Amino acid sequence: MVKVELRRNETQRQLLKRFQKSVARSGKLGEVRRRRWYMSKSERRGLAKKKAIRRKKLRKSKRRNRK
Repeated sequence: MVKVELRRNETQRQLLKRFQKSVARSGKLGEVRRRRWYMSKSERRGLAKKKAIRRKKLRKSKRRNRK
């Protein structure tokens, strides 16, 4: 659980900004988003495979554009 305490001479905005950064660094928000809907192992593998193919195509197209 992310916890921040108000520092001396710190404004509420600064505290909120610090809290948001610590939440982002902890990765809790991403985990909550992933767990929002159940996904079986086979679905996760398929999604990972699709992402890998997409990354490979993107890298290939970037190499072509460089030349």
